[in-house]
Amino acid sequence: MTGARPSAPLVVAAFAVTLWGLTPVATKVAVDAVDPIVVGILRMTIAGLVAWPAILLLRLSPPRARGLVVLLAISTVTGMIVFPLLFTVGQRLTSASHAALILAAQPLFTGIVAASVERRLPPRAWWIGAAVALSGEFALVSGRELEGGGATLFGDMVVLAAGFIASVGYVAGGRLQQSGYAALSATLWSVAIASVVLAPALSFLTTIDQLARVPALPWAAIAHLAIGSSIIAYVGWYWSLGVGGIARIGLVQFLQTPVGVFAALLLLGEPLNLPLILSAAAILIGVFIAQRR
Repeated sequence: MTGARPSAPLVVAAFAVTLWGLTPVATKVAVDAVDPIVVGILRMTIAGLVAWPAILLLRLSPPRARGLVVLLAISTVTGMIVFPLLFTVGQRLTSASHAALILAAQPLFTGIVAASVERRLPPRAWWIGAAVALSGEFALVSGRELEGGGATLFGDMVVLAAGFIASVGYVAGGRLQQSGYAALSATLWSVAIASVVLAPALSFLTTIDQLARVPALPWAAIAHLAIGSSIIAYVGWYWSLGVGGIARIGLVQFLQTPVGVFAALLLLGEPLNLPLILSAAAILIGVFIAQRR
């Protein structure tokens, strides 16, 4: 999409991040009814049931160049295998709002990983925006009761590790797009490969009878994780990173925090308070500053 407007990558990235922002709540609903490892595997297996027919229908070829194959492998392992498994385990051990707060570190991880790979520092506006947004993140954390709601230090650390690993995958996927390999192909092939790797483990971890007893709501949550978070969001995100720039677009991930917290508020009944509102405003202002050139 070479003729995209300058704002298009930001809009698409914001939509992708919104889908990801719903991930903590959807994961929490799912892991309350199903073993977290099974949820992570089901997420990619169901996504694979969509990815493989799409690859065949659209005749999407895997990358041929060695460098692109390596990038696809990194994106697949980090974003589609390790992240779903780690995040679902961590989410089982902490609250949805707490996980949303922890994932706020992802924009910095993405920018730092990208800067390391590209051997350059982000522009001054990025650092100013990151500082403002992070001040909002710290205020958000300090303004909430973090010792309740099932949050644990171990769960927090697992979610944090998952967030960093996902950022490595984001950078690899963005570089695939920048190298001319389409975001749609990169996403579908990553999902398809991950589903083949993970699906066989289902037979050792659960049975059809056990899955048949899972209520409709957890299945809906798993469907969102599989289709919304693992396919639609990744396609839009990789395209945005490739067209808009990894360091610039990566900061849009700060929007994931208010989306996740407000989703937990609305869907899980968590309270709304003034510190939360002010912190979310600071995050949005930071994102705006960072996008200025």
